[in-house]
Amino acid sequence: MNLARHSITATNPVLIFDTQFDADCQIFTTSTPAGFAVYRSWPLKLIRKRELSGGTLAAVVPCHASSLLFLLGGGRSPLYPPNKVILWDDALGTEVAELEFRERVRGLACRRGWLAVALRRRVLVFEVGETISRRGEYDTCDNPRGLLAIATGAHSTLLALPGRQMGHVQLVHLPPCSPPIPVGPPPSVLPSKPRPPPAKHPVSIIVAHESALNTLSVPPSGRILATTSTRGTLVRLWDTLTGKLMREFRRGSDKAEIYGVAFRPDEKEVCVWSDKGTVHVFSLVTSGASNRQSSLSPLAPFLPLPKYFDSEWSYAQYRIPTQAAHISLSSTTSSRSPTDEVADEEKCVVGWIEIPIDQGQAGPDSPVEYQLLALTYTGGWYRLSLPPTSAPSNPPSPRSSTSISHSPTKSSIPPRQRTSSVTSITSRSDKGKDKERDKDRKESRECILQEYRKFGRWDGWG
Repeated sequence: MNLARHSITATNPVLIFDTQFDADCQIFTTSTPAGFAVYRSWPLKLIRKRELSGGTLAAVVPCHASSLLFLLGGGRSPLYPPNKVILWDDALGTEVAELEFRERVRGLACRRGWLAVALRRRVLVFEVGETISRRGEYDTCDNPRGLLAIATGAHSTLLALPGRQMGHVQLVHLPPCSPPIPVGPPPSVLPSKPRPPPAKHPVSIIVAHESALNTLSVPPSGRILATTSTRGTLVRLWDTLTGKLMREFRRGSDKAEIYGVAFRPDEKEVCVWSDKGTVHVFSLVTSGASNRQSSLSPLAPFLPLPKYFDSEWSYAQYRIPTQAAHISLSSTTSSRSPTDEVADEEKCVVGWIEIPIDQGQAGPDSPVEYQLLALTYTGGWYRLSLPPTSAPSNPPSPRSSTSISHSPTKSSIPPRQRTSSVTSITSRSDKGKDKERDKDRKESRECILQEYRKFGRWDGWG
């Protein structure tokens, strides 16, 4: 009789092929083996779901918070051929148009009335209205990831795509994006006016990296471009008008795959997430929170130090909890953690949302704060608040400082304590290292987990 230890997989696991925010992070979509669903970002609520038979979807891309969705077939049994883009009107629950290409579609980007489609070496731009008309075609270098970034704010024009050479970015200016149609009573704040045209012609090519591009990101205004390469150590910010390098942030010292970069809507902060399971937040302004630097950075103007010592590191971080995807038969129920049955949740998508500071008096004119929303591919929904600007001298551990709100029917996961990814180099003496280590520990700040939910199941979880 074999009494060896066995393991079983977590019951009823959540399988999500893809999840994407809309341009304003008001809603997000998920594609699963059963079909796709649309959720409200905050408070988390399942808006609608569509069960599709006959195949699976690789991606469901929302166009702002409208009922228009762009569907891509994919997986082992694609619902649609991978060389087609399906325009789906979710208010009608049916297809309204399709675009067919001679090769597989690699990526999509959209804004009001416009759609950009990335192929392996081309990007095609379409105007979407009563009819669909092709407006442009641009050659790129090899682009297997389908990289694209489009500015979605009112009156913005920028479309960023890979250039013809590796590591280059091509900037294309489309007609200005129309503002959203107001709904309900007129807002108290006047709508923004279009920016005057630039005095000189904006640049069209930015030499961003020596290696291949990994991500392209722009804020709604399109005034800044964030690029990362396949090395995954640096995030570079560029002025899209002049093409000059504005800032350079260091995610870490070891190679990683950066999944995405997201700007805060007011362009005061930017967050980065990668396959390390961490979310890093960098400040873009001088007031408020400040990014961390090595203790030797003040000596950079006087000593020939490597560029590494002058790098800016994130001022706040968060690690998505990672747990084993199985439970042991020999473990007892009483000793199990609430997260024992949660699978590896390191792959995620992150966006910025606005939360009323006083949720009891929420209204259109109530003050709001920006928080982070992380969606994992195993159905984890994490709402994170940024740490206070002035960190305490002896900050408590992340587990004890975490404030979690949850309903009795939903589980919560406290963040796992982790070490900072910042490496500071000090003097050779052990005493100096200890002082520097204590200093880093005081300066390190963690994002705070405010709320945890599960999404992606077909039983009405929301």
